[in-house]
Amino acid sequence: MGDIFEDLDKQKFGRFHARSVLTTGMGVFTDGYDLSSVGIVLAIILSAYGITKSNPNYVLFTSLIAGSALIGAAVGAIIFGELAKRGRKKFYGVDVLILGLAAIMQIFAVNVYLLIAIRLILGIGVGADYVMSPMIMGEHSNAKDRGKTIGFGFGMMWGFGAILAAFTYMIFGPVLGVSDAILWRVVLAMGAVPALTVVYLRRKMPETPRFIARIAGDKKSFEDEVKYVAHKSVRIQGDIQDKHNFKYYFHKYRREYISAMVLWFFYDQVAYAGILFGPTLIASKMGLSPDAWTYLMEVFTIAGGIVMLALIDRKGRKLLQIVGFLGMGIFLLIFDGISRVGIVAVLPIAGMMVYGIGMQFFNQAGPGSITASGMYGVELAPTKIRSQIQSYTVAAGRSGAALSSFVFPALFLVLGESFAFYYLAGLAIAASVVTLIFIPETKGSLEKAAGEIGEMGDITVAGGK
Repeated sequence: MGDIFEDLDKQKFGRFHARSVLTTGMGVFTDGYDLSSVGIVLAIILSAYGITKSNPNYVLFTSLIAGSALIGAAVGAIIFGELAKRGRKKFYGVDVLILGLAAIMQIFAVNVYLLIAIRLILGIGVGADYVMSPMIMGEHSNAKDRGKTIGFGFGMMWGFGAILAAFTYMIFGPVLGVSDAILWRVVLAMGAVPALTVVYLRRKMPETPRFIARIAGDKKSFEDEVKYVAHKSVRIQGDIQDKHNFKYYFHKYRREYISAMVLWFFYDQVAYAGILFGPTLIASKMGLSPDAWTYLMEVFTIAGGIVMLALIDRKGRKLLQIVGFLGMGIFLLIFDGISRVGIVAVLPIAGMMVYGIGMQFFNQAGPGSITASGMYGVELAPTKIRSQIQSYTVAAGRSGAALSSFVFPALFLVLGESFAFYYLAGLAIAASVVTLIFIPETKGSLEKAAGEIGEMGDITVAGGK
């Protein structure tokens, strides 16, 4: 039996891969902008609609504004996970078109209910992109650089989008002095710019070789793709189409798939508590503005991303994820401890360092670049059911994030700060244990990681220059 993807896996990272990372990465760049910008302007949105802390529905409106896009993302993930079974390329670009149009529509939200509805629609585009982009990255990537490709193109590009959101807020707010009534609309609507710039590029991307071979079963198109990407002529003998169904693979690998869903569900509860409410609830304790908080936190994020890029394809995903989750949990407990004794109020730099190391550095060096990049949904599932498994992991993550948008404000404001941080730290530590026990190492060949290499039957590959 020949490995039909060997030439693609061994191909060095080149222009085609770089263009693929840019085209797919701009979608999650937009996601990072859209999902973090609402946290930056959340306080002035509430003020613009006359929603104060004395309002009996203050916590509910706070949660709905912050979390409506996340609810929409869970829905969008399921829809596009099913659509992608018919072709990755066929629906690629629709996701960012939804993102762009919904971002513009936020300008015209005359009341809080309309804003919530628009962000729900925007979330459908977010969920679609979370399914499509890492999957397309993984299916186009070579084996040696797949971890870096997904980790950078999906994990770190999200952070760069968050930086742009903070920069946009600073330019239009403190620098240009735009009034709060207009400022939040401008900041949210600017998310349309990166989204709409890549619609054309996404529509021009080639179909992935994995889809062509294992789902479409088109040997001629697959041979052409190998020649285009790897610059080698190959001749395939045998049936390359996967005849197995979802039930077959899910029964065989259900433990791994369910674990991947649980991990993203846990992760997003922890991470989105900081993303949505860090710039307001947590930053205010340290006397920082929302944009200043975002800038400072991204310094730790970039440092964590550099560590991830250096180690993820050498040491593997599992070690980085275990250490990352443990670091997040431990430093959240330390942050709560120094908050309770008053160190954060007296010495804000200490609070920023502890929170930044835990929630940004360890996050990006580990699960933020692995679980939250959709890496396990891509690498644990074979091509035939990859879009579906990816959609379920994304939906689980978005459900966790939406839950966090409702639960964390209540925990923080009603049950107390310490209870909230204990809850989040407990989830992070539990996620490290789930990774240790249930998740295999997935670096190297995508087909070997997904258990697909043994399902290819009697196939021979003849190659040449």
